[in-house]
Amino acid sequence: MKRLIFTALLGAAATGLFAQDANKPATDSTKHKKEYNFSFGLKENNRDSTAKRRSKKPGFSMGLTFSRFDLGLTALIDNGSTRLSPTNEFLRYRSWKTSNVGFDVFQAGYRFSPAFKMYVAGGFDWELIRLREDITIQRTPDMSGLKYTNDNIDYDKNRFSSAYLRIPVMFDFRSKDDDNGKKWHYVLGPEFGVLLTGRVKQISDENGKQKMNYDYHFTKFRYGGVLRVGHGSMGIFAKYYFNDMFNTVAQKGLKNASIGFTVGF
Repeated sequence: MKRLIFTALLGAAATGLFAQDANKPATDSTKHKKEYNFSFGLKENNRDSTAKRRSKKPGFSMGLTFSRFDLGLTALIDNGSTRLSPTNEFLRYRSWKTSNVGFDVFQAGYRFSPAFKMYVAGGFDWELIRLREDITIQRTPDMSGLKYTNDNIDYDKNRFSSAYLRIPVMFDFRSKDDDNGKKWHYVLGPEFGVLLTGRVKQISDENGKQKMNYDYHFTKFRYGGVLRVGHGSMGIFAKYYFNDMFNTVAQKGLKNASIGFTVGF
């Protein structure tokens, strides 16, 4: 996970350099209606990150990006309650170490006016659950419920996680630029996700570091709502997924929500 984030940050720096080159004044007198270039989510100008600097006219934009880097806390919602039921109590987690991390790497959108833009993006999203119990979630095709073993090991870290390809469809409402050239963003819309993998990661004195990949019955396709509010390139986000986290019978009604900070609009 750390390696992926580090790679993403390197990619962000690279796209930032490409964006600077793409925004240099062109010597060719020919003008094009469409523009495809790179953008970097940290950059806040008096324009869209993928639009021409001299224009705020309606228009389509598409390209690679590094935007909406999310870092927040995740909570499990068990049939409407933040307290886990006896059936799911084995999933007790450390609240301040259970997190959501995600970012977008592609974006295509249409700006209707300086105050409103709609876009669809593609990126990655991780739910990282730090388990309290010294257990190991089992890899099994049994759909009746998640299976686990109680281990006679004191784990330094016992993390149960999922990775999704995320596809947000967002409506971005923007204020006018302030004196510093920054604007307020109010962004909301649905987000869809396709499961890439599940993972159990454990660290202990007895076994060292262990990683086990499997789908662990995480739902293959998820859908939810996202809200983002921010000024300039910094803001906060909230996510709630409407379908269950797992496709097992025993975990029916177990959902997840996240809240945290976001960088790049």
